[in-house]
Amino acid sequence: MAGTATATSLNVLVNGEAVRLRAANLAELIAELGYGDAKVATALNGEFVPERARAGTRLAPDDRIEIVAPRQGG
Repeated sequence: MAGTATATSLNVLVNGEAVRLRAANLAELIAELGYGDAKVATALNGEFVPERARAGTRLAPDDRIEIVAPRQGG
């Protein structure tokens, strides 16, 4: 239908688990999953994505995203 706005969502894998998201890019995905300002490393389909590139990294159905938080301790 022309003129009808619909919310879109994507099915992706995040750390090996199927997730349905509204995020259009990797930065939005990080926020939507509740990571906020946490320092995390990200990869999309096996390729590292630096923090500065996340907002410009568009997501597509069935993408594989890895999110890794640094460990502390010794």
